[in-house]
Amino acid sequence: MLDAYLIGDVNRISPEAPVPVVDVKTRDRRLGGAANVARNLLALGAKVHVASVIGADEPGNKICQLLESKDIGTSCLVSSAQRPTTVKTRIISNGQQLLRVDEETVQDITEEASQELLHRCIALMKQGNVDVLIFQDYDKGVLTAPLITALIGAAKSRGIKTAVDPKLNQFHTYVGVDLFKPNLKELREGMSLPIAKDDDAGIEQAIEALTQSHQVNMALVTLSERGVWIHAPQHEVNHIIIPAFPREINDVSGAGDTVIAVASLMLACDVSPVELAAISNLAGGLVCEKVGVVPINQDQLRLEWESQKHTLASKRLA
Repeated sequence: MLDAYLIGDVNRISPEAPVPVVDVKTRDRRLGGAANVARNLLALGAKVHVASVIGADEPGNKICQLLESKDIGTSCLVSSAQRPTTVKTRIISNGQQLLRVDEETVQDITEEASQELLHRCIALMKQGNVDVLIFQDYDKGVLTAPLITALIGAAKSRGIKTAVDPKLNQFHTYVGVDLFKPNLKELREGMSLPIAKDDDAGIEQAIEALTQSHQVNMALVTLSERGVWIHAPQHEVNHIIIPAFPREINDVSGAGDTVIAVASLMLACDVSPVELAAISNLAGGLVCEKVGVVPINQDQLRLEWESQKHTLASKRLA
């Protein structure tokens, strides 16, 4: 996706309707969606390739330019004349988002585009340099059930770890992944269970059902201001909550992208599940302090982790 920004000042109300008039001072376009996951991974020192479908249009060309300028691989990026590139335009004044305008289609990609995407991904895997495959699902029609199943199988056959940040439509297709990272709403809807945010027994029940039905090695559930819940029975880590640290929240846009990026990188590096959860939780909170969709700052994350890890450990064990 392409994240576009119109940033300006509000000094009056429109005479045409009771809405603010934004005097635009700055325009910006940034990589968003799965490309924002790539930006986070790149910021942490990983080598990254993006696999997706874009439109044969100017925003799609802009995405390619931005990716290539950051040395993010584009060999698995398929251009399709049958769909537009997703563009999300945010209008911001005084550090606050006033409105977002989306231009997109959420229809499934064509069979031709799906096969081309699968072919390119497998060709990249065959090179032997892939450590983890991340599914960042937005329910936009790119990740269809046959494509997901084929990619998980291709990754498993080559010993490549898999991670997913799911959405509802394909929630039950991600069977056998190494890391499953829903938020509480996605867990509730995906497992069809009425779970309140403070219902620990209900959350535990849903996660148990998820790990069994989906053959998941590790479940990481984000709980917003409560923190994250990690369950990795194969690592003898059973239902641990890592509390969130108080933050001045300015914008939650892209926080989920940061969490799955950091968690997947930790997964690829064989970091313990508890540290994986804690560092991912910390990273997600840090980007919420920024306005707009921005990647994590590696130096800031490292310093924050060094200063907080002992407190995180004590909170976890309390």
